[in-house]
Amino acid sequence: MTTALRMAQGEFGRLALLDMDTPLVSHAHSQCHVIFKASGADSAFYVSEERLPVTDRTAILVNAWEPHYFYSEPDFPRTVYLALYIEPRWLATLHDPLRLAAHPRFFPRPCVQITPRIRKLADDLIGDLMSPIPMKQERLESALFELMLALSEQFSAWESIQDLMRPEGLRLPDSRIQRALSHIGEHLGQPLDADRLAASAHLSRAQFFVRFRRCTGMTPHVYVNTLRAETACRRLAQADDRTSLGRLAEDLGFSDQGHFTRFIRGQVGVTPSEYRRVVQVY
Repeated sequence: MTTALRMAQGEFGRLALLDMDTPLVSHAHSQCHVIFKASGADSAFYVSEERLPVTDRTAILVNAWEPHYFYSEPDFPRTVYLALYIEPRWLATLHDPLRLAAHPRFFPRPCVQITPRIRKLADDLIGDLMSPIPMKQERLESALFELMLALSEQFSAWESIQDLMRPEGLRLPDSRIQRALSHIGEHLGQPLDADRLAASAHLSRAQFFVRFRRCTGMTPHVYVNTLRAETACRRLAQADDRTSLGRLAEDLGFSDQGHFTRFIRGQVGVTPSEYRRVVQVY
């Protein structure tokens, strides 16, 4: 079973140290997502169906809204991962060009060979996180920004705006799909009815799915699950939100708490109760 060693959440997004062997279903994040091996065995993540190695010398770079998943063989040696989920808006407040971290082609390659400096920055952050004394906010945000800036300078296309604006890199806007996205966000507690959404957009079901994937890069089902998981993580981390897990499950459209628990474990790696117990809020 996956164990959360450390978790932190704030305006920067969130980060986690996970001793992980539980599979993760295909999912996505609105944030810029980076995965490092912290310790243990070499392993692999899947990004857009491509199997990519996670070693001491590599990092997995997942663009915002890009589907990815994790699968481990039974009895496979365990691995501890450092997972970053960084808000592009937060990066932009520190360095404006990094607002492009929200772009679907910000990282051209999903797996890279990291430099010794980037490895050291990641290891320093891991060491600080494992300290029994919680990191101060200024130190945490400084370490995150320095690491993300180093990754961006080395492996992203942020310095070449023209490259990111090429037609093949853009997801074409469609007002009908945008209305569907707004409807989904406003009704997360209701079951996804793709047929009704397609009809309201005056599209056939097949046309709706094609246009939805063209605009978002994913299916409606994955999109809804992304919003539900992010909403759950946000509410689980709020100190003033003492909503029971059963009520939170109901608010997000789950028929029972057990289903909600399995959903969060498949999306995040840990149960909702463990997430609430471990997360440090900044």
